[in-house]
Amino acid sequence: MPRLSGRVALVTGANQGIGAAIAEALAADGAAVLATFLRLPGEHADPALPAEYARLRAQSADDVVAGIRLAGGRVEAREADLADPSTVPALFDRAESVFGPVDILINNASGWLANTFLPARRDRFGRRQAAVDAASHDRQFAVDARAPALLIAEFARRHIGRNATWGRIVGLTSGGPGGFPEEVSYGAAKAAQENYTMSAAAELAAYGVTANMVYPPVTDTGWITDSVRAAAADAGPIGRVAEPADVAEVVLLLTSERARFITGQIIRMS
Repeated sequence: MPRLSGRVALVTGANQGIGAAIAEALAADGAAVLATFLRLPGEHADPALPAEYARLRAQSADDVVAGIRLAGGRVEAREADLADPSTVPALFDRAESVFGPVDILINNASGWLANTFLPARRDRFGRRQAAVDAASHDRQFAVDARAPALLIAEFARRHIGRNATWGRIVGLTSGGPGGFPEEVSYGAAKAAQENYTMSAAAELAAYGVTANMVYPPVTDTGWITDSVRAAAADAGPIGRVAEPADVAEVVLLLTSERARFITGQIIRMS
Protein backbone atom coordinates (compact mmCIF):
# COMPACT_ATOMS: atom_id res chain seq x y z
CA MET A 1 0.00 0.00 0.00
CA PRO A 2 1.31 3.52 -0.77
CA ARG A 3 2.71 5.09 2.38
CA LEU A 4 0.60 8.25 2.21
CA SER A 5 -2.66 6.51 1.42
CA GLY A 6 -5.51 8.33 3.14
CA ARG A 7 -3.54 11.57 3.55
CA VAL A 8 -4.52 14.87 1.96
CA ALA A 9 -1.91 17.38 0.81
CA LEU A 10 -2.16 21.04 -0.14
CA VAL A 11 0.73 22.03 -2.44
CA THR A 12 1.13 25.66 -3.48
CA GLY A 13 2.77 26.76 -6.73
CA ALA A 14 2.20 23.35 -8.29
CA ASN A 15 1.73 24.18 -11.97
CA GLN A 16 5.42 23.76 -12.84
CA GLY A 17 8.90 23.18 -11.48
CA ILE A 18 9.45 21.99 -7.92
CA GLY A 19 5.82 22.37 -6.91
CA ALA A 20 4.63 20.19 -9.77
CA ALA A 21 7.24 17.55 -8.94
CA ILE A 22 6.18 17.55 -5.28
CA ALA A 23 2.50 17.17 -6.20
CA GLU A 24 3.39 14.26 -8.48
CA ALA A 25 5.55 12.56 -5.84
CA LEU A 26 2.94 12.88 -3.09
CA ALA A 27 0.19 11.59 -5.36
CA ALA A 28 2.35 8.66 -6.46
CA ASP A 29 2.82 7.77 -2.80
CA GLY A 30 -0.93 7.72 -2.20
CA ALA A 31 -1.83 11.23 -1.03
CA ALA A 32 -4.77 13.12 -2.50
CA VAL A 33 -3.44 16.49 -3.63
CA LEU A 34 -4.96 19.95 -3.95
CA ALA A 35 -2.53 21.72 -6.28
CA THR A 36 -2.71 25.51 -6.27
CA PHE A 37 -1.22 27.77 -8.92
CA LEU A 38 -1.31 31.29 -10.31
CA ARG A 39 -0.77 32.05 -13.98
CA LEU A 40 1.60 34.97 -14.53
CA PRO A 41 1.43 35.83 -18.24
CA GLY A 42 4.28 38.11 -19.27
CA GLU A 43 5.51 38.43 -15.71
CA HIS A 44 8.84 36.70 -16.34
CA ALA A 45 9.51 37.72 -19.93
CA ASP A 46 13.15 38.83 -19.90
CA PRO A 47 15.71 38.48 -22.72
CA ALA A 48 18.19 37.19 -20.13
CA LEU A 49 15.88 34.30 -19.20
CA PRO A 50 14.89 31.36 -21.41
CA ALA A 51 11.54 31.96 -23.13
CA GLU A 52 10.46 28.59 -21.74
CA TYR A 53 10.54 29.98 -18.20
CA ALA A 54 7.98 32.67 -18.98
CA ARG A 55 5.79 30.07 -20.66
CA LEU A 56 5.95 27.75 -17.66
CA ARG A 57 5.10 30.53 -15.19
CA ALA A 58 2.09 31.50 -17.32
CA GLN A 59 0.58 28.02 -17.68
CA SER A 60 -2.22 26.37 -15.73
CA ALA A 61 -1.86 23.12 -13.81
CA ASP A 62 -3.77 21.13 -16.44
CA ASP A 63 -0.75 19.09 -17.54
CA VAL A 64 0.19 18.26 -13.95
CA VAL A 65 -3.36 17.17 -13.17
CA ALA A 66 -3.59 15.06 -16.32
CA GLY A 67 -0.29 13.33 -15.58
CA ILE A 68 -1.22 12.50 -11.98
CA ARG A 69 -4.65 11.17 -12.95
CA LEU A 70 -3.19 9.12 -15.81
CA ALA A 71 -0.89 7.47 -13.24
CA GLY A 72 -3.90 6.67 -11.04
CA GLY A 73 -3.43 9.50 -8.54
CA ARG A 74 -6.01 11.78 -6.96
CA VAL A 75 -5.60 15.50 -7.61
CA GLU A 76 -7.61 18.68 -7.93
CA ALA A 77 -6.18 22.02 -9.13
CA ARG A 78 -7.22 25.47 -7.94
CA GLU A 79 -5.97 28.81 -9.19
CA ALA A 80 -5.32 31.11 -6.25
CA ASP A 81 -3.54 34.40 -5.72
CA LEU A 82 -1.86 33.87 -2.36
CA ALA A 83 -1.28 37.61 -2.03
CA ASP A 84 -5.02 37.76 -1.22
CA PRO A 85 -5.49 36.54 2.39
CA SER A 86 -9.07 35.46 1.69
CA THR A 87 -7.83 32.64 -0.56
CA VAL A 88 -6.31 30.74 2.37
CA PRO A 89 -9.46 29.43 4.13
CA ALA A 90 -11.07 28.90 0.73
CA LEU A 91 -8.28 26.50 -0.27
CA PHE A 92 -8.74 24.43 2.87
CA ASP A 93 -12.49 24.44 2.35
CA ARG A 94 -11.99 23.15 -1.20
CA ALA A 95 -9.58 20.41 -0.14
CA GLU A 96 -11.97 19.26 2.58
CA SER A 97 -14.97 19.22 0.26
CA VAL A 98 -13.17 17.10 -2.36
CA PHE A 99 -10.77 14.91 -0.36
CA GLY A 100 -11.08 15.56 3.39
CA PRO A 101 -9.05 17.49 5.97
CA VAL A 102 -5.54 18.56 4.99
CA ASP A 103 -2.77 16.55 6.69
CA ILE A 104 0.20 17.82 4.66
CA LEU A 105 0.93 21.47 3.84
CA ILE A 106 3.65 22.28 1.30
CA ASN A 107 4.54 25.99 1.13
CA ASN A 108 6.25 26.09 -2.25
CA ALA A 109 4.73 29.07 -4.10
CA SER A 110 6.87 32.15 -4.58
CA GLY A 111 6.19 35.67 -5.78
CA TRP A 112 9.82 35.82 -6.89
CA LEU A 113 11.32 39.01 -8.15
CA ALA A 114 14.87 40.31 -8.16
CA ASN A 115 15.40 43.58 -6.33
CA THR A 116 18.50 45.28 -5.04
CA PHE A 117 19.94 48.18 -3.04
CA LEU A 118 22.33 48.91 -5.91
CA PRO A 119 21.70 51.31 -8.80
CA ALA A 120 22.31 48.54 -11.38
CA ARG A 121 19.17 47.28 -13.12
CA ARG A 122 20.70 44.03 -14.35
CA ASP A 123 22.28 41.35 -12.18
CA ARG A 124 25.48 39.41 -12.88
CA PHE A 125 23.56 37.13 -15.25
CA GLY A 126 21.94 40.03 -17.08
CA ARG A 127 18.52 39.51 -15.51
CA ARG A 128 16.27 42.48 -14.82
CA GLN A 129 16.31 43.90 -11.26
CA ALA A 130 14.03 46.33 -9.49
CA ALA A 131 14.92 48.79 -6.77
CA VAL A 132 13.96 47.94 -3.21
CA ASP A 133 10.81 49.96 -2.60
CA ALA A 134 7.47 49.49 -0.92
CA ALA A 135 5.90 47.82 -3.95
CA SER A 136 8.63 45.23 -4.53
CA HIS A 137 8.88 44.49 -0.80
CA ASP A 138 5.15 44.08 -0.31
CA ARG A 139 4.68 41.86 -3.35
CA GLN A 140 7.47 39.53 -2.26
CA PHE A 141 6.48 39.32 1.39
CA ALA A 142 2.78 38.84 0.62
CA VAL A 143 3.44 35.53 -1.14
CA ASP A 144 6.67 34.24 0.45
CA ALA A 145 6.13 35.24 4.09
CA ARG A 146 2.56 36.28 4.88
CA ALA A 147 0.84 33.56 2.83
CA PRO A 148 2.86 30.71 4.41
CA ALA A 149 2.14 32.16 7.86
CA LEU A 150 -1.59 32.28 7.16
CA LEU A 151 -1.56 28.81 5.60
CA ILE A 152 0.22 27.39 8.65
CA ALA A 153 -2.22 29.19 10.95
CA GLU A 154 -5.24 27.80 9.08
CA PHE A 155 -3.70 24.32 9.01
CA ALA A 156 -3.06 24.47 12.77
CA ARG A 157 -6.52 25.78 13.61
CA ARG A 158 -8.28 23.03 11.71
CA HIS A 159 -5.85 20.32 12.80
CA ILE A 160 -6.26 21.12 16.49
CA GLY A 161 -10.00 21.69 16.11
CA ARG A 162 -10.58 18.16 14.86
CA ASN A 163 -8.21 16.60 17.44
CA ALA A 164 -5.88 15.30 14.73
CA THR A 165 -2.63 13.67 15.79
CA TRP A 166 -0.59 13.54 12.54
CA GLY A 167 0.51 16.39 10.31
CA ARG A 168 3.37 17.59 8.14
CA ILE A 169 4.43 21.10 7.12
CA VAL A 170 7.26 21.62 4.64
CA GLY A 171 8.41 24.93 3.18
CA LEU A 172 10.88 25.73 0.43
CA THR A 173 13.54 28.34 1.08
CA SER A 174 16.51 30.06 -0.52
CA GLY A 175 18.74 32.80 0.78
CA GLY A 176 17.39 33.09 4.29
CA PRO A 177 19.19 34.82 7.17
CA GLY A 178 22.51 34.91 5.28
CA GLY A 179 21.08 37.39 2.81
CA PHE A 180 20.53 37.08 -0.93
CA PRO A 181 22.40 39.77 -2.90
CA GLU A 182 20.54 40.93 -6.02
CA GLU A 183 17.38 39.23 -4.75
CA VAL A 184 17.29 40.89 -1.36
CA SER A 185 13.54 40.90 -0.65
CA TYR A 186 13.26 37.29 -1.83
CA GLY A 187 15.95 36.23 0.65
CA ALA A 188 14.40 38.29 3.44
CA ALA A 189 10.91 36.91 2.83
CA LYS A 190 12.26 33.37 2.85
CA ALA A 191 14.04 34.10 6.14
CA ALA A 192 10.69 35.16 7.59
CA GLN A 193 9.07 31.97 6.32
CA GLU A 194 11.85 29.92 7.90
CA ASN A 195 11.17 31.59 11.24
CA TYR A 196 7.43 31.00 11.03
CA THR A 197 8.07 27.34 10.22
CA MET A 198 10.52 26.87 13.10
CA SER A 199 7.93 28.37 15.45
CA ALA A 200 5.32 26.00 14.07
CA ALA A 201 7.66 23.07 14.73
CA ALA A 202 7.90 24.05 18.40
CA GLU A 203 4.26 24.98 18.96
CA LEU A 204 2.62 22.13 17.05
CA ALA A 205 4.82 19.23 18.09
CA ALA A 206 2.40 18.29 20.86
CA TYR A 207 -0.27 17.82 18.20
CA GLY A 208 1.76 15.38 16.12
CA VAL A 209 2.86 17.93 13.52
CA THR A 210 6.40 18.21 12.17
CA ALA A 211 7.51 21.36 10.36
CA ASN A 212 10.67 21.69 8.29
CA MET A 213 12.19 23.72 5.47
CA VAL A 214 14.05 22.42 2.43
CA TYR A 215 16.79 24.55 0.89
CA PRO A 216 17.24 23.18 -2.65
CA PRO A 217 20.43 23.53 -4.67
CA VAL A 218 20.31 25.43 -7.96
CA THR A 219 17.39 23.65 -9.63
CA ASP A 220 16.34 23.69 -13.27
CA THR A 221 12.77 24.93 -13.25
CA GLY A 222 13.14 26.51 -16.68
CA TRP A 223 15.24 29.54 -15.77
CA ILE A 224 18.72 28.00 -16.05
CA THR A 225 21.06 29.51 -18.63
CA ASP A 226 24.56 28.40 -19.57
CA SER A 227 26.05 31.10 -17.34
CA VAL A 228 23.94 30.00 -14.36
CA ARG A 229 24.85 26.37 -14.98
CA ALA A 230 28.54 27.29 -14.99
CA ALA A 231 28.15 29.27 -11.74
CA ALA A 232 26.36 26.32 -10.12
CA ALA A 233 29.50 24.25 -10.54
CA ASP A 234 31.17 26.51 -7.95
CA ALA A 235 28.13 26.98 -5.70
CA GLY A 236 28.31 23.80 -3.64
CA PRO A 237 30.10 20.50 -3.11
CA ILE A 238 27.91 18.60 -5.59
CA GLY A 239 28.63 21.11 -8.32
CA ARG A 240 25.71 20.47 -10.63
CA VAL A 241 22.18 21.67 -11.27
CA ALA A 242 19.38 19.60 -9.70
CA GLU A 243 16.09 18.60 -11.27
CA PRO A 244 12.73 19.30 -9.57
CA ALA A 245 12.28 15.58 -8.88
CA ASP A 246 15.48 15.60 -6.80
CA VAL A 247 13.95 18.19 -4.48
CA ALA A 248 10.60 16.41 -4.42
CA GLU A 249 12.26 13.26 -3.08
CA VAL A 250 13.53 15.15 -0.02
CA VAL A 251 10.12 16.73 0.57
CA LEU A 252 8.49 13.31 0.23
CA LEU A 253 10.83 11.91 2.87
CA LEU A 254 9.89 14.71 5.30
CA THR A 255 6.19 13.97 4.85
CA SER A 256 6.67 10.28 5.57
CA GLU A 257 6.48 8.33 8.80
CA ARG A 258 10.23 7.71 8.48
CA ALA A 259 10.76 11.41 9.27
CA ARG A 260 8.54 11.46 12.37
CA PHE A 261 11.45 12.62 14.58
CA ILE A 262 12.69 15.27 12.15
CA THR A 263 11.25 18.69 12.90
CA GLY A 264 12.42 22.28 13.20
CA GLN A 265 15.14 21.69 10.60
CA ILE A 266 16.34 23.50 7.49
CA ILE A 267 17.56 20.74 5.17
CA ARG A 268 20.24 22.08 2.83
CA MET A 269 20.61 19.89 -0.21
CA SER A 270 24.10 21.11 -1.09
